[in-house]
Amino acid sequence: MKKLINDPNAVAAQAIEGLALAYPQYLRKLDGLLAVVRRDAPVAGKVAVLTGGGSGHEPMFAGFVGCGWADGSVAGNVFTSPPPQPIYETAKAIQAGAGVLFLYGNYSGDVLNFDTAAEMLTQEGIHVATVRISDDVASAPPESRGERRGIAGDFLVIKVATARAEERVGLAQVTATAEKANDATRSMGVALSSCVIPASGRPIFDISEEEMEIGMGLHGEPGVQRGPMISADLLAENMVGRILADLLAQAGEEVAVLVNGLGATPLSELFIMFRAAHRCLQDAGVTIWRSYVGNFASSLEMAGCSFTIMRLDSELKRLLAAPAESPAFVQVG
Repeated sequence: MKKLINDPNAVAAQAIEGLALAYPQYLRKLDGLLAVVRRDAPVAGKVAVLTGGGSGHEPMFAGFVGCGWADGSVAGNVFTSPPPQPIYETAKAIQAGAGVLFLYGNYSGDVLNFDTAAEMLTQEGIHVATVRISDDVASAPPESRGERRGIAGDFLVIKVATARAEERVGLAQVTATAEKANDATRSMGVALSSCVIPASGRPIFDISEEEMEIGMGLHGEPGVQRGPMISADLLAENMVGRILADLLAQAGEEVAVLVNGLGATPLSELFIMFRAAHRCLQDAGVTIWRSYVGNFASSLEMAGCSFTIMRLDSELKRLLAAPAESPAFVQVG
């Protein structure tokens, strides 16, 4: 294991501290917590949006905290959910009376701990709503969509929901918009290599140099197909085809497309994958309205990528295009 770290058990804490030191114009760290909040939190009259999850997926989630983005993000250790107490304390730090939306990927540990924190807040009279992002088509069939995990689609859903919160509407309206964005979003990933968790110093799964696994999750969860390496064009045809079929996208529709790197894939390869996806969508008669290419939800130094497609209407387009500023993503409109 070769990593630019100090203590393998302090990676999450020191990374959060470094993020806050590097980008004080967007966010600040909460004392004693693996959590950051937007620089001006709490914001009066605004629904507070709290994201979070295990570390190791940078820039997700803390990199998307700031004006027009989430009000706060709470982290666990690498690939580990944050406990209820820091979730509760971070929510308290960002809420200003208009309620809090918990918005995070659908993983059992996160569900348990965020639900516990929600109960603690409710007992204090703070209104809390929850939307669990479930975009990964490989993790459960369509009839069990509520069981699917959240992967890079988190980025698009969070962008939409937080833009809606900036419009100073109520908690029910922000929640409904987040649910709508989640329903319109599908993703699928492919892994070419494992990553190494710093505390263990070992790969989390084994895969040969000649293999790839389609549908593998961000923590090494099994995919739907392991087989020999194939070309970028064939891989995109496979993955985009599965996503479009699940999304029930029709010719003439507009979509947002995200090609997300898992940590070790060069940007040049991500652009090759986007080129291939663009051709697949063009052949299907689907128009790309906005595209995103880069590392948004990584898996430490795993090689591979994921595709995310969001079906758009006028509201989702307006919210995706809304101004936003955070360490990992700045949009002027």
